[in-house]
Amino acid sequence: MCLAIPAKVISVDEFTALVTIEDVEYTASLLLLSDVHPGDYIMLHAGFAIEKVDAEEAEETMRLLLEMEKHRPE
Repeated sequence: MCLAIPAKVISVDEFTALVTIEDVEYTASLLLLSDVHPGDYIMLHAGFAIEKVDAEEAEETMRLLLEMEKHRPE
């Protein structure tokens, strides 16, 4: 299964962004998405920013993903 994870953009340079997911920083490629700025939320999939989302949607998506993790069979 493929998932995109919501991430908050910390900083942006020409083709990459520094993002944070649950207080962990990652580098995201911006080759598939334009007009990304610090403070934006993006959906991150396989290292690529694929969509901008608002903060409310990002928070709800993360809440659901964390809830799924609690119920994952071991």
